[in-house]
Amino acid sequence: MKSKNVSPIPVSQSEAQLFDRLRQHPEMMERVQSILDIAYHTEGPLKSADQVEELLIQEMRRLGNTSMHQWATQAEQRVSRELKVQDATVRSRKKNAEVVLCLWLGGRGRPNLAQPNPELLAPLPQRLG
Repeated sequence: MKSKNVSPIPVSQSEAQLFDRLRQHPEMMERVQSILDIAYHTEGPLKSADQVEELLIQEMRRLGNTSMHQWATQAEQRVSRELKVQDATVRSRKKNAEVVLCLWLGGRGRPNLAQPNPELLAPLPQRLG
């Protein structure tokens, strides 16, 4: 049996850039692949147009959420870099989620957690019920 020499399909520069960008964001690539899978689904039971539309809407929402998450992450990193360039003493701090959780549940913060004015915290659990 002779093997056929199949020449690759030429890829334009914009297509190559798209592939590179999708490779940098695997979550977005997964969403795009899901959309294409839905659009070109040829196996299994035939779906109605309404069912396919609903699946596509769900995937587009997921793609939008993934895109916004990627954008927000990059924007936060960019702002952080710009602030550090402007002022080298700027430090980012993480929210003390343990204190927030303790207060939400009506408990008290652990001794090793930073506590603001204790007189202000006393009425809070009573108001929350």
